[in-house]
Amino acid sequence: MKLYNTLSKTVEEFIPFEEGKVKMYTCGPTVYNYAHIGNLRTYIFEDVLQKGLEFLGYDVKRAMNITDVGHLTSDSDTGNDKMLEGAKREGKDVMEIAQFYTNAFLDDMRSLNIKVPEIIMKATDCIPTYIEMIEKLLKDDYAYISGGNVYFDISKAKDYYKLSGKNPDELRIGVRDSVEEDVAKRNPADFVLWFTVSKFENQILKWDSPWGVGYPGWHIECSAISYKTLGEYLDIHCGGVDNIFPHHTNEIAQSEAFLGHKWCNYWCHGAHLNDASGKMSKSKGEFLRLALLKEKGYSPLDYRYFCLNSHYRNSLVFTYDSLDIAKNALAKLRNKVLSLDTSMVVETEKMVSYINKFKESFENDINTSMMLTVLYDVLKAKDINDTTKFSIVKEFDKVLSLDLCVAEKETISEDFEREILAKIEERKQAKANKDFVKADSIRDELLSLGVKLIDSREGTSYELI
Repeated sequence: MKLYNTLSKTVEEFIPFEEGKVKMYTCGPTVYNYAHIGNLRTYIFEDVLQKGLEFLGYDVKRAMNITDVGHLTSDSDTGNDKMLEGAKREGKDVMEIAQFYTNAFLDDMRSLNIKVPEIIMKATDCIPTYIEMIEKLLKDDYAYISGGNVYFDISKAKDYYKLSGKNPDELRIGVRDSVEEDVAKRNPADFVLWFTVSKFENQILKWDSPWGVGYPGWHIECSAISYKTLGEYLDIHCGGVDNIFPHHTNEIAQSEAFLGHKWCNYWCHGAHLNDASGKMSKSKGEFLRLALLKEKGYSPLDYRYFCLNSHYRNSLVFTYDSLDIAKNALAKLRNKVLSLDTSMVVETEKMVSYINKFKESFENDINTSMMLTVLYDVLKAKDINDTTKFSIVKEFDKVLSLDLCVAEKETISEDFEREILAKIEERKQAKANKDFVKADSIRDELLSLGVKLIDSREGTSYELI
């Protein structure tokens, strides 16, 4: 298995810390708004990576954060918390906003056949771990207190700019928003580990800490959640290319200062999805959501197929014409698979050969377009029977997740889907409160509406019956 490692800027052989096991962390959403399809492209590539590793036989343990506090409107540690901005925009409290958009994000993941990570942790559920890490960073002189806030001193970090390849002179263009001077910082690129009320009087979510009532900075969250859920060593950390600096750069600095050793060996980043105006962004006002594609008659898997035709490290331009091509190609592909005669005997030896080609394509830095080429080669092959072809495609679809071997899923209205997800969350809370009568009642209510709940260690999903 070879992966492009942003840290070394080369394609490297993948060697996990523990043979046969992979610890993988993927940056989750800041749940102040819907995810746009550019965000979702990153989660698709991460999903293929996880499923591909599992297809190779690795035991993958994956964690992801839900940022519901601490991510400011500027990467330079200025402005309001994005969650607060969302709450003001919609006239709701922060926790209502967080839960609503968390549900919407998980809904999008399920629609795209993205496997929900084994571990999902909200930033607000990890406050003691932030405090533990910050206390040690202060004790070891990697952090300092100034102006009421706790900062990480980047001058103490080894190879601070190695991941991004930047240097201090490029700092001003290394962030997504304008940089405002913070006179409390020793170095312009120092970043906040903990904010106190002295700087942001209107912050709603605040906690007691040794440094005063306040809240964590954005960057400490992923380091703490990864440490708490996956331990001191991480094999793979993923995210979009816009996370490289400053977020992932800061994660490395604070994690390795806290742990005292190298933390993560492989950093994998997905490229941007662009539209006619450039990189997609929520700050533009209107942005493309998966729900909009559904309204226009596209299946979420049409979009997944569209993404799989391009390498995750290549920028991809979205147009409806391109999506039309993907939609038609996927429909023809699915029809071809479903027309195969499955009454014959599977030719096991011939299966192995094609499955190995598929694995080799995945092992070549997640080459999804080549994986699809192998799929088409199977369907065109004259040396294998239809039943063998169907069996091979079924194996491939464990990674591609395009529902190639089943008729197109029945669709439901977005309002009904929201109602189902709300009931699933209500049932989850009932089970947490040990109110199993209520939990069973919700399950039965959904069943009467033609919705069957499926419980697994990844959470609760559903299917229409």
